[in-house]
Amino acid sequence: MIARDYLFVAVFVLFGIVAIAVTLAVAWFLRPYKPTPDKLMTYECSVPPKGTAWIQFRIIYYLFAILFVIFDVEAIFLFPWGAALKWLKEQGLGILAFVDMFIFLVILAFGWLYAWRKGVLRWT
Repeated sequence: MIARDYLFVAVFVLFGIVAIAVTLAVAWFLRPYKPTPDKLMTYECSVPPKGTAWIQFRIIYYLFAILFVIFDVEAIFLFPWGAALKWLKEQGLGILAFVDMFIFLVILAFGWLYAWRKGVLRWT
């Protein structure tokens, strides 16, 4: 019985991969390909580019991006949790759900405090 369930998932994944590959292949064969120097030029908001497109960014920008993702994920988890908390309380799982979210928020708070102490959140 278990092997049959995994077989269903494997067929589904294989079908998804084949569907994507066929779609990309058909698009590749049907698209027009007429490169010109203007088409191959790097696009920068309709302004002619200056220099090369390969530049290095300061590491601080990556840290800002990681912090944004962390707190964005926090918001994504908080809203459904808040919406489901009443139902969880009716099922007798209110305290467990509250403790789980509290642990999640404490872990994120430690991450925020670490970033704050390292000076990642300073813009200057």
